Amino acid sequence: MNWDRVQGNWKQLKGMVQQKWGKLTDDQFAAIDGQREILAGKLQEAYGIGKEEAERQIRDLEDSVREASNDREPSARINARR
Repeated sequence: MNWDRVQGNWKQLKGMVQQKWGKLTDDQFAAIDGQREILAGKLQEAYGIGKEEAERQIRDLEDSVREASNDREPSARINARR
C-alpha cells in the first residue's frame, strides 16, 4: 500500500490509529500528521519497541486500511452504476 493514501486520509484514519496505539497523546498525533517516519519514532518512544517492530506494526495498519477500502469498493461500484 502506498503511504500517501494514509497520509492523505490522516484525519479520517486518526481514530483507527488512536484505537490501535492508545498510548499516543493528542500532541503526538498532531506532530505525526500522517508522516510515517514520525509515527514510527513515536511508537518506539511510547511503547519501548525497536524500529523493526514499529515498522511491522505500521505495515499491519496499512493492511487494515487496504482491507477496509477493499470492503467498501464493491458497494461503491454498485452505487456508481445506479
